Amino acid sequence: MRSAPHSRPLRVVIVSRLYAPEPAAATFRLSALERELARRGCDLTVLTTTPAPGSPEAMASSRSVRVRRWPALRNREGYVRGYLPYLSFDLPVLGRLLATRRPDVIVVEPPPTTGLVVRLAAWLKRVPYVYYAADIWSVAAQETGAPTPVTRLLRWMERAAWRGASPVMTVYPSLVEGVRAIDPEVAVALVGHGADTAVFRPDGEVPSMDGPYLVYAGTASEVHGAGIFIDALPLVLARVPDARLVVIGQGEDRPAMERAARSLPDGTVTFLPRLDPATTASWIRGARASLASVRPGPYGFALATKVFAAAACGTPVVYVGAGEGGELVSREALGAVVDYEVGGVADAMVAALRAGSDATRRDALVRWAHEHGSIDAAAGRAADTIMRTARATRGAS
Repeated sequence: MRSAPHSRPLRVVIVSRLYAPEPAAATFRLSALERELARRGCDLTVLTTTPAPGSPEAMASSRSVRVRRWPALRNREGYVRGYLPYLSFDLPVLGRLLATRRPDVIVVEPPPTTGLVVRLAAWLKRVPYVYYAADIWSVAAQETGAPTPVTRLLRWMERAAWRGASPVMTVYPSLVEGVRAIDPEVAVALVGHGADTAVFRPDGEVPSMDGPYLVYAGTASEVHGAGIFIDALPLVLARVPDARLVVIGQGEDRPAMERAARSLPDGTVTFLPRLDPATTASWIRGARASLASVRPGPYGFALATKVFAAAACGTPVVYVGAGEGGELVSREALGAVVDYEVGGVADAMVAALRAGSDATRRDALVRWAHEHGSIDAAAGRAADTIMRTARATRGAS
């Protein structure tokens, strides 16, 4: 008599160069997915890197989760970002995957180079993989002015990584459209995104500042264009002299932002490193508004995930840029939406700084975050997709 083939837990391997405790949208997303898969009884292995120096203390994982780390090259900001850093992660991860006990499914995060390595390993091990595409890298490269041959090569690699996946998971509707515009044959599943509402919440300590402040928390890369908030500050200070701006995190634009801030009065801008989620939440909940931006251009469809964290803390958003992010903030009354233009940005910043505390509005923001912007709900949808993929393959074997 044949034994039941599905009696053992599903084996899932996650491959990502970014993982807890490094604070980033990808790590929050994957940590929530880890918790959900562990809750469902999956046997889970994570192949990632050793944390960057100065990273917050690692969060404890479930006993059913094995986090296996390997060093990789990092750039000056401490990120595994750039051709050599990617290669330093991708080449070892191929051997690490082949040496790992055969899983039922592999989940891989970008960059596309890692996706190609996972596609090869999945083919060799005869298992499916799911590509977790929270960004379109070839479009982002175009936005940052990469040479045309580079963007073409990146698009080829990205399409190849997508085509082998079963399916590609994305986090917001316009990204689904972006993937299908590049390759209509790719199978895409929308799983959504959000904030960890157990950490980002309205109650708790808030930092002490000597004036009302706004906060920009997260990566300040070329596609965000967060320097516009520094550019707007002289106009803001003329109307709110004690205004303050707090910038948390790293990114390619941060050095330029720091240089621009030197022309402002001392204490106007406070730059902080990457912080653990709880500390970041304290800065957001104490702010008059959380700032988010997406520079207009090919990548203008992106949605800054800072919106979800701010709403969960009961803090309104000043969203700079069009696209889906602006539509969401406007439609759900999560804050103000302005064009990417210094005068309008300054007006919105002044209005946010002058606004007093509004308990009714705060409660409405928190309620929306719990109902529509919970990262745990998104993780549940992602886990559904992953487990369906694994079971379909296991049932066919």
